Amino acid sequence: MTNMTTRAASILLGGCLAASFFCGPVFAIGDDSSTMPTCKKGEIYDQKTKKCVKQQSANVSDDNRTDYAYSLAKAGRYEEALAMLDTVKDQNTAEVLNYRGYATRKLGRTDEGISYYLRSVKIDPQYAKVREYLGEAYVVKGQLDLAREQLSTIKAICGTGCEEYQDLNAAILDPSKI
Repeated sequence: MTNMTTRAASILLGGCLAASFFCGPVFAIGDDSSTMPTCKKGEIYDQKTKKCVKQQSANVSDDNRTDYAYSLAKAGRYEEALAMLDTVKDQNTAEVLNYRGYATRKLGRTDEGISYYLRSVKIDPQYAKVREYLGEAYVVKGQLDLAREQLSTIKAICGTGCEEYQDLNAAILDPSKI
């Protein structure tokens, strides 16, 4: 892109972020491509209609609610993510427990987060994302030996090229990346 095109795109994006009610939902920015757009508080992104709807009247699936909670958490809206997870009917899935662990860990409640991660691992031991986040929690606690065990398990699940392996390896090498 030319400098002028880049500058115009930056101005447009900044304007959309500042006035999201004109541009529609704001997308969570991060390294995880599985997140969906986030909406203003009290709304949920409906994957079927591809728009934000009032949370109370939303007739969306548990999977949609779970995915949306993760998007909120990745956007730094941890309390809202936990509240969204509370609306999921089946609380005992690997994803719900993983995302609950992620949000609580990011709120500084690392031990509580680890307890959710461990419950998630019991349900799906091959779920690489929960292994990554559990390893990151161990890094936060200074338990690098346990973090390396998770890294080894991730390697067995998806190899060294998967995002989960690379992210946890980076966190072990430089804990400031968490």
